[in-house]
Amino acid sequence: MTVTINLEPLTRADVLAVARDGERIEIAEAVLARLTRQRGAIDAMVESGTPVYGLSTGFGALATTFISPDQRRELQRSLIRSHAAGVGDEVETEVVRAMMVSRLTNLCSGVSGVRPSTALAYAALLNARITPVVLEFGSLGCSGDLAPLAHVALALMGEGEVRDAHGERRATAEVLAEAGLEPVTLAEKEGLALVNGTDGMLGQLILAIEDLASLLEHADLAAALSIQALRGTDRVFLGEIHALRPHPGQRTSAANLMALLADSPIVQSHLDDPSQVQDAYSLRCAPQVHGAARDTLDHATRVADIELASSIDNPSVLADGTLVSNGNFHGAPIAYVLDFLAIVVADVASIAERRTDRLLDVDRSWGLPPFLADQAGVDSGLMIAQYSQAALVSELKRLAAPASVDSIPSSGMQEDHVSMGWHAARKLRRALEALSDVLAIELLAASRALALRAPLEPSAITATVRDRVNEASGGPGHDRWLAPSIAAVGALVRDGTLLELVGTNLAEHRS
Repeated sequence: MTVTINLEPLTRADVLAVARDGERIEIAEAVLARLTRQRGAIDAMVESGTPVYGLSTGFGALATTFISPDQRRELQRSLIRSHAAGVGDEVETEVVRAMMVSRLTNLCSGVSGVRPSTALAYAALLNARITPVVLEFGSLGCSGDLAPLAHVALALMGEGEVRDAHGERRATAEVLAEAGLEPVTLAEKEGLALVNGTDGMLGQLILAIEDLASLLEHADLAAALSIQALRGTDRVFLGEIHALRPHPGQRTSAANLMALLADSPIVQSHLDDPSQVQDAYSLRCAPQVHGAARDTLDHATRVADIELASSIDNPSVLADGTLVSNGNFHGAPIAYVLDFLAIVVADVASIAERRTDRLLDVDRSWGLPPFLADQAGVDSGLMIAQYSQAALVSELKRLAAPASVDSIPSSGMQEDHVSMGWHAARKLRRALEALSDVLAIELLAASRALALRAPLEPSAITATVRDRVNEASGGPGHDRWLAPSIAAVGALVRDGTLLELVGTNLAEHRS
């Protein structure tokens, strides 16, 4: 597969294909022709001698400093070197690649005024699977993701460090030489164009949307297993009930649960039991919580799609050839939804932990052994797995504190209000990892509980999941080293194995 940048915006699927799957990217001839025309406007301004921000002035608080013609290319080079000031841990390869794809689409939009050769060189880095080393701290989410994007631009210039196609961290110059790529000498405006965008936070938002969509499917699946293990009812998930409050995500989650619980012998076995009048909220309200999460994800997706189709640079080259300063680099729209998703992740994890705790509590589990232990007292069962789950949920609550309400003025008070969107993106990535483990622990507990309900069986769809999880984790039995069991189920969540097991059957039941 080759992803082509043409006159239409790229899609999130395109970004994921290049960022995660390593697909090649190319630039259509029509786009290169547009870049040539727009670059002509920049060259005319350069020749005019008129002071223009980014071409013949300094940057940020130094915008009133005039730069002589013989120093203007040095200005671009100095900009990148000084802005490549990141500190901290190295950012993940998929994040850097997603950020690069997003920036490349902006370079190709025509408002940045870069030369076609510079855009092609940027694409060549991606295609050679050369990944600039980007460090975690350095972006305030305004004036662009400056330090992260500058580290990428530094590699384009042949400086700094990169990961080569084999993942080895090496000096950029030697890796470019091996790949047959020439370092770029940046022309007027190009240094600024390479760093002035929301691409780091947008790239991470696109990755997060993909990951959270999968985890919400797993949340419905885990809930279905727990509901059966706890002798819950499926009546609360009837379509007629959820049509009374027709939030789209809620209706989707309810339909998923109805399909997952279809023809469940366990559910049917106790529908007439007068001792169970209503299920607890963590069971009964799963569609409301999971559904609200879905609706929030839909909102974030709309924001991501708009941003991906946007042309972000400062100053921007307009259709008439004029260069206009603006604030489109401000990350507020992305920062807000990144923070919103972190809240969603924390709450979905919270309700999952409550279901798990109920499975382990002998007073609330309707006949299951304490902590699902084989020999309670001698064995502790899954007692401490719930501790780990609770610890993750507590961490998720801290990660849900919004980054976007913070602002630290910078650049001599010229940049006096910033979004902190990059920070929101970084904490969301950690939150999604934690949610994966929270759901893995619920799946582990619910699958063990369902095995202990024998001879009663769950629905056919969920029985396959129960069996696969118990196979990976070891299932019921005497205590054993538990961490590898949790990790094994976590791997099933992360690689999509469980969704593949239920996918076809679930679609059939929902139709």
